Amino acid sequence: MDHSGHGMTMDLPPFTLGRALEFSPDLFFLIGCLLGLVLYGAGVLRLRRRGDSWPVGRTVAFVLGVLTVALVMCTKLNDYGMVMFSVHMVQHMIISMVSPILLLLGAPVTLTLRALPVAGRGRKGPRELLLALLHSRYVRIVTHPAFTIPLFIASLYGLYFTPLFDFLMESKTGHIAMMIHFLAVGLVFFWPIMGVDPGPHRPGYVMRMLELFAGMPFHAFFGIALMMASEPMVDAYRDPPASLGIEALTDQNAAGGIAWAFSEIPSVLVLIALVFQWYRSEQRQAKRSDRAADRDGDKELAAYNAYLASLQARGQ
Repeated sequence: MDHSGHGMTMDLPPFTLGRALEFSPDLFFLIGCLLGLVLYGAGVLRLRRRGDSWPVGRTVAFVLGVLTVALVMCTKLNDYGMVMFSVHMVQHMIISMVSPILLLLGAPVTLTLRALPVAGRGRKGPRELLLALLHSRYVRIVTHPAFTIPLFIASLYGLYFTPLFDFLMESKTGHIAMMIHFLAVGLVFFWPIMGVDPGPHRPGYVMRMLELFAGMPFHAFFGIALMMASEPMVDAYRDPPASLGIEALTDQNAAGGIAWAFSEIPSVLVLIALVFQWYRSEQRQAKRSDRAADRDGDKELAAYNAYLASLQARGQ
């Protein structure tokens, strides 16, 4: 397969981590990453100039999320990913499962809503349009588990085990579109589960955990299928360049192992985030209850004590 359309040569030297981390930017993702950092930073500065705070942890999470996208798309990992299935799988797993989690923990939608000015009465500005989109039927559909879980699964089996993957790998545009798809699928899958931003689908914490674990086994099965295959299953990686010194089947087995391992790592990260969010939610609820008790003299407790006293009086 000729990858010359991607601006790469077929004589890449054998893979090493040092070579893979050399700067080799994809212009689309480089501009996207820089733009994301600039816009997020501008939003934080706008809040601080008017005296509002923004959690440092969210900023750190978002920056790390952008950097993980840049790591797999703006280094030679992207070049090796065009000719090595295992490296491509690292790209896929990071951009679809690690980057979305970090980006969502950065709460970019909440930051945007707080930073954008409110339009005048009877007018619709960017903030109002964003709110309308968040409450739209379209967003309700694409964030519902009946849509996100099948999409998450189809992005594995429906892509790699059909001719679609080979078609996308034939052009730079197709490859970029595939990576954008991986990132988008990860965002819509994890947003209802552990995203900080407001959304139309916000189930309880137990249901969120069930949604998370509903998709992960299929990820593991996909990895096992690649590991157990007795022949190359993806034409794009059937004949790796001789300069790499690898065998297609061995590389595919490594890709399967990576896919299998990554089904566990994000699960643990999301589970930790969910437990922390659950704890914070309970703490906020307890504080609200305490404030309400302070305001009304704890009428609820007094009423309960009166009820107990009435029961005791009846029993005498």
